Amino acid sequence: MAVEQTLVIVKPDGVQRGLVGEIVGRLERRGLRIAALGLRVIDPELAGTHYAEHRERPFYAGLVEYIGSGPSVVMVLEGPAAIEATRSAVGATNPVKAAPGTIRGDLGLMTGRNLIHASDSLESAEREIGLFFGSGVALSYERAIDPWIVE
Repeated sequence: MAVEQTLVIVKPDGVQRGLVGEIVGRLERRGLRIAALGLRVIDPELAGTHYAEHRERPFYAGLVEYIGSGPSVVMVLEGPAAIEATRSAVGATNPVKAAPGTIRGDLGLMTGRNLIHASDSLESAEREIGLFFGSGVALSYERAIDPWIVE
């Protein structure tokens, strides 16, 4: 199975609630490696580009405003089927409908404060990683535990 990279953002609500360690820890315990990590306030221009596919939706302006309302942790995770593995760990967009055991299902309550963003496809991941980290910034490496996680 090919190693993939995916973009993950712990949104301002996750940072403000002190859940960064919990969220990152869950993803690492799943077996995903951190390839890049940073704390930043996402400016309106970057937020608008990132959420461009929602531009015509009624919630767009609030989404752009919210993602820039405080610091976010932006990271690149990698591993076999990293996109699917991350999205299944994150859970449904609406935390009330997210399965127990998922990040949103255990820690979230409302769609507008759903803690985390994760790329939904290879194409999205490539585009989003480029937006937040440019090209060649993410570091790929092997951990001593990887043979115990990946066949």
